[in-house]
Amino acid sequence: MDNTQDNAEQASIPVQSQYSIGKIIKLLFIVLSLLVAVMVIYETKTSHFQSEFISNYARTLTYEVKEGPSDSIVFPNQGPFDQRLGYVKLPMIQSRLLERGYEVAQQAHFSPALLHYANQGLFLPYTEKVQTGLTLQDCSGAPFYRYNYPYHYYPSFDQVPPLVIKSLLFIENKHLLSSENPLANPAVDWPRFAMAAFTQVTKALGLPGQSAGGSTLATQVEKYRHSEDGLTDSPTEKIRQMVSASVRSYHLGPNTLAARKLVVWAYLNSVPLSAAPGYGEVHGVGDGLWVWFGADVAEVNRLLDPSKNQDDTLKDIGLALRQIVSLMIAHRRPSYYLTSGREDLSRLTDSYLRIFMQQGMISGQLMAAALEAKINYRDFKKNPALMRIESSKGLQLTRTRLSQLLGSQFYDLDRMDLSANTSLNIPLQRDVSSYLAQLAKPEFAQQIGLLGNRLLTSEKTADVNYSFTLMQQSEQGFKVRVQTDNTNQPFDINEGSKLELGSTAKIRVLTTYLEIIAELHETYADLNDISLRKISIPKQDILSRWAVDYLSKSKDRDLSKMLNAALERKYSANPNERFFTGGGMHSFNNFSAKDNQRHATMIDSLRESLNLPFVRLMRDIVRYSTYKDENRTRLLEDDKNPQRQEYLSRFADREGKTFLRRFWQKYTGKSDAEQFDIFLNGLKQTPARLAAVHRYILPHASQAEFNAFILQRLPNKELDNKTLVQLYKRYSPGQYSLPDQGYIARVHPLELWLLGYLMQTDNVTLSDAIAASQVQRQEVYGWLFKTRHRTARDSRIRTMLEVEAFLDIHQRWAKVGYPFDHLVPSLATALGSSGDRPVALATLLGIIQNGGIKYPTQRIEKLAFADDTPYQSHYNPKPIAGERVMRIEVAQALKNALAEVVNAGTARRLAGAFTQADGELLTVGAKTGTGDNRIETFGRGGQVTSSVARNRTATLVFYIGDDYFGTLTAYVPGSASDNFTFTSALPVQVLKGMVPMLMPYLDKSIANGAHYCH
Repeated sequence: MDNTQDNAEQASIPVQSQYSIGKIIKLLFIVLSLLVAVMVIYETKTSHFQSEFISNYARTLTYEVKEGPSDSIVFPNQGPFDQRLGYVKLPMIQSRLLERGYEVAQQAHFSPALLHYANQGLFLPYTEKVQTGLTLQDCSGAPFYRYNYPYHYYPSFDQVPPLVIKSLLFIENKHLLSSENPLANPAVDWPRFAMAAFTQVTKALGLPGQSAGGSTLATQVEKYRHSEDGLTDSPTEKIRQMVSASVRSYHLGPNTLAARKLVVWAYLNSVPLSAAPGYGEVHGVGDGLWVWFGADVAEVNRLLDPSKNQDDTLKDIGLALRQIVSLMIAHRRPSYYLTSGREDLSRLTDSYLRIFMQQGMISGQLMAAALEAKINYRDFKKNPALMRIESSKGLQLTRTRLSQLLGSQFYDLDRMDLSANTSLNIPLQRDVSSYLAQLAKPEFAQQIGLLGNRLLTSEKTADVNYSFTLMQQSEQGFKVRVQTDNTNQPFDINEGSKLELGSTAKIRVLTTYLEIIAELHETYADLNDISLRKISIPKQDILSRWAVDYLSKSKDRDLSKMLNAALERKYSANPNERFFTGGGMHSFNNFSAKDNQRHATMIDSLRESLNLPFVRLMRDIVRYSTYKDENRTRLLEDDKNPQRQEYLSRFADREGKTFLRRFWQKYTGKSDAEQFDIFLNGLKQTPARLAAVHRYILPHASQAEFNAFILQRLPNKELDNKTLVQLYKRYSPGQYSLPDQGYIARVHPLELWLLGYLMQTDNVTLSDAIAASQVQRQEVYGWLFKTRHRTARDSRIRTMLEVEAFLDIHQRWAKVGYPFDHLVPSLATALGSSGDRPVALATLLGIIQNGGIKYPTQRIEKLAFADDTPYQSHYNPKPIAGERVMRIEVAQALKNALAEVVNAGTARRLAGAFTQADGELLTVGAKTGTGDNRIETFGRGGQVTSSVARNRTATLVFYIGDDYFGTLTAYVPGSASDNFTFTSALPVQVLKGMVPMLMPYLDKSIANGAHYCH
């Protein structure tokens, strides 16, 4: 019995112990739960722990701007504000800049913590800009253009009227600026967040109830700035916004009052308020007031400032308050409330105004005045919200260049966080612009000396457009200092046009001539007299024959002396010879009949701008290009040569590949439309030539499509339907062979074939084109030897060889800056028929002035994106050595020849004009040219039956001293140009009138002017 009782007692002991341990665990759990609850309550009220933890973490999220590109930077890939400021596009922009000769000068480098933070997709913590935009600076660093977006804003929190702040906080985030908890996290309002979470759960369960928003102002700012499309599309996105807002809030330290004020300030300056017609996106209360209500923003803020509105009526104050409150409510659905939902917005505004009074925020009298006030919305048709942008030529061209460089439209460009340094000298730019504008006044034109023979009459001074470009040599490039005109239109005559500029082409011809002489010197100068006498040169190759004869007779074979001797070679100015060129017989005239009997040197011909010597020189250049290749010369050999056919086959294959490669470079990388335009723009367009081209390139085009094409290209031709039908049938596919089509169009047949091949075949390579053209290459050259009559055959051969020679000449011209892809294969090119751009000719003079070294043209010198942000990136033009495109001896000979044009030639009005303060003259060289561009119709006898003026140009290209060069063009467009007879004397006199404003910048002894640009 006792044993049994003892066992029972012993067995009961563990049960009691286990019971006691269980009670202890439960008690501990309760205590811990209470502690956690107390800590949570404590944390929600004080934010003590998160303020310490997050602020400590935020201090590690740093970046440092260092030289060169960054390997530790992450750009945002979404977010409306990041897109608008250009941060999202920066990787693409950087790639474009690197491809276009720029380099990364400096860039932000993230700390490891910030890099990890960014890679998690969180929004970087820094004080974001509330107003920014494009800033342009001139060559001295002085800003001349600022686009501030938004335009109206609060510069600081302290400048916001207290009533505006109170209204915002009451509507959106009542306790945001409470001083009770200095460590508060503005990203989380726990009661509000809990209610929002609860309503989302009830909504998910299908229970009735209205959704509550959990967003604080801080998370709203993160949302509309950085979330995709400014929306919260998932719980994950909401968490990202809250985390990012929290870290941003504690980025300045544990005490968040300053950060909370920044939230209010940022919200008021950046809240999205829909988009307005003709204005675009509206951000911020300031712009909202002006755009939507047409309100005076400064006046509205004054009326709501109690320290400044004592003398104002309640009516005015009430309207100002109503406008502010309406915009704060409208943010919830701005595209609705500010357009079709204005009545609903008005009712909501009334409700809030009444609550404001009930809460003691405003007086009953102010509430009544605000309720009575009526908002008048802007009528965008009668009173559009337009921001005036300065329309100077320099600004237009700079923005255009920048837009093209960055691949951004003007609207986006202006809103980027970007500062760009340009090469422009803005004070001089403005002076020149003002001067050109005054030339329209007869009295001013007379004062400058623009009235007279071959100049202007007082009645026509206002009808002439002038365009001026001035560039400066530098080791970084040819820097544009002035680029302006008197049209105030985006189009730039000097740079955006293709004009026949007359005798200015002679400087290109002379450049080619002297380069050929230099080549011949390099080939033969080291040979002894015996070797020179043994050289066999075709009699048609006049230039090679002269070079060999000169070297064999000269004891001093110095290149410079040979070039000077070449400039002393004489050509006849007789206009009575007819020249076979461009597939037919042509004649040319001098400007003055007094020169017709002259036998002039080339230096005299350049100085006095004689035409016929340059036509004959161009013929010699064409023959040199033809006969320097022995294979081409054999095309005119005896037909009975038994090896002729075998040779011809090899020649056709080799020569055809050579030209295909050239044409491939001309068209590769361009769209079908661009390829067709390039081809047609290089064609001297007639109905027959256009028809032959169109029917070959687009063989399946309908009659209607054909008609539209011909009429579009020849708007001044009167072509009836019968003629168009005949052309359509005459040149239909199969009517002519490829060589015949090329002959009709006066183009190389292989260029015509390649264009058709590219437009009809996708994704082809040069190898594909060469393989596909084997038959065509033989056909193009083989047909030349099948013509029955030798005279006709030789005529076609000469035409073909001339086309090929001009392809060689074009390569020479392109090397020194000729801007177009094609030269008209005619001796008339020596007189400007192939067209040119004044600024391209000026670049040629810059190359000559610079001793034969070519630099790229510089307009944008520095690009600074996102300064004082983690995305800061600066780009500068990459240092370059320059490209030698002309022998220094050739450049010096040309420079001297151009100086003669000023000293005693067609630009002699400028002789002695540029005199420095110390009395020393600046050397000036120039070339003049006049273009009277017409559409002429000829009768069967060759006489002109009609002549319609298209435009008249007079151009001067010049260099001044060792550093400056440029161009000045006078231009009259359209049929009105028929009433003008001015010559290039006009731009020469205009430049002479500019001397007083130019010299302070050209004279190096005047520090304030010549050293204005860094």
